[in-house]
Amino acid sequence: MWLRKAVAYRLDGSAFLEALLPLIVLSGLSENNSLSQSDSYMDDGKILIVKGPEVVSLLAGREHDLIDQVRMAYEIHAGGESSLPHTTFLNFPDRPRDRITALPAYLGGENRIVGIKWVASFPGNLAMKFDRASAVVILNSPETGRPTAILEGSVISAKRTAASAALAAQQLCLDGQSSRLGVVGCGLINFEVVRFLTSLWPTPRTIVAFDLDLARVTRFQQKCRELSQGIEVEISPDVQTVLNKASLISLATTASQPHISDLAECAPGSVILHVSLRDLSPQVILASDNIVDDLDHVCRAQTSIHLAEQLVGHRNFVRCNLAEILLGKATVKRNPRDVTIFSPFGLGILDIAVSQFVYELAIKEGRGTSIDSFLPDPWDQKIEESMPAGL
Repeated sequence: MWLRKAVAYRLDGSAFLEALLPLIVLSGLSENNSLSQSDSYMDDGKILIVKGPEVVSLLAGREHDLIDQVRMAYEIHAGGESSLPHTTFLNFPDRPRDRITALPAYLGGENRIVGIKWVASFPGNLAMKFDRASAVVILNSPETGRPTAILEGSVISAKRTAASAALAAQQLCLDGQSSRLGVVGCGLINFEVVRFLTSLWPTPRTIVAFDLDLARVTRFQQKCRELSQGIEVEISPDVQTVLNKASLISLATTASQPHISDLAECAPGSVILHVSLRDLSPQVILASDNIVDDLDHVCRAQTSIHLAEQLVGHRNFVRCNLAEILLGKATVKRNPRDVTIFSPFGLGILDIAVSQFVYELAIKEGRGTSIDSFLPDPWDQKIEESMPAGL
């Protein structure tokens, strides 16, 4: 199963032994309908609901496992054992900043996964004290196509995004480069990026942070200090100061158009995690060493990479995708002094990989709520049962 494969992925001794042990599974459902069955239990039409607090609890402290999940998904996708339609955007003519996005995906290989994420991004929610993003993920049986689980998706989405960024940083950063992190955009995504990077490099670090909302960056500072006593957060007056003071920079904003047109402040060899995709001008992209998660996906929807493609009429400025570096098919750096930009479109395969991991953890730990008889009985069975005797 996907959970076992992820546990064994790092191949340390304890993880290997754990991977050989069967999952702890209880039989039957308790009176409150909490789940306690094997992962084949959904054949009878029941659906598992995993709420946000349960997702948070199940994934607490599992940053390394999630990075492994993301790495596996990228490598399976690179091997051609996936189906990944283009993301569909539901836009609103009178509210251009708001959108709802559908990300269907299939991952093959040893353990097949099918599902879709439906995620809304409404930046105006912040003024109402709501999170910007809300989401659900639906998993389907790869054998029957029937839905098996509905999971709160905003936590999954944030953590898979941060895990992807951390994986890229782990591959692209040179020794010592991770000790000082620059952050532009002080929301949930960059907070999760800090969490994941801290799990990779737990030594004390300095974070140089900027956000247009001073109250937001102050709250970010407080949350980071709660995350680790070794973190020092320096509030920056502008983006250029962040670029000047850090050589590993994460951009996670709600910008819909480029607002950074010059990287002259960046130190040679800097790494930029361009998570929000639309912060950098086409000229900046063309002057840098570019790495993506999937070229066809990222060259659309007016991302900075897409704008650069429109400007020059080709995609040759993108050197490789991250999976090629993971698999040893491409070098980490084009030139040690070049600024390297990782622009991840955010692939549905990551959402379903992490969701399957959560699903299996819920089964193992007896978490979640089972909804009985969610699906209707077969239509012909109903007819037979309702027909008078003797007909």
